[in-house]
Amino acid sequence: MDIRKIKKLMELVEQSGISELEVREGEESIRLSKAPVGTVVTAAAAPVAAAPTIPLPAIEPAPAQPAGHTQTAPMVGTFYRAASPESAPFIAVGKQISAGDVICIIEAMKLMNQIEAEKGGVIAAILVEDGQPVEFGQPLVVIA
Repeated sequence: MDIRKIKKLMELVEQSGISELEVREGEESIRLSKAPVGTVVTAAAAPVAAAPTIPLPAIEPAPAQPAGHTQTAPMVGTFYRAASPESAPFIAVGKQISAGDVICIIEAMKLMNQIEAEKGGVIAAILVEDGQPVEFGQPLVVIA
């Protein structure tokens, strides 16, 4: 069914006093419902013939983030846990740190920016993988 036809049908339902409209055209059908103000309106187009159902993978809830101070990325770039691939990581889960200690490096525009801890405490979680791109404000670590 052409999108222009669907838009025209939507306009007709909106302007008229009807609350529901179903149209079949060959093997295609569309059902439009007008709901009271404040509710969500859905429109679905589906073939008349029953299609085989495909099982969808189960969506797992995101793991709960540990309590504590969440330090976020101050810039866009690439997150690195160590100064080089051969050196030891700056932080590890369970490691005690002080405010001002380097916790990671964010590479931005070929510049390596050392990111310092905003607070002291124990690293409760590292929320970013080594070498992963990060966005401004994205959580990096949790300091308990």
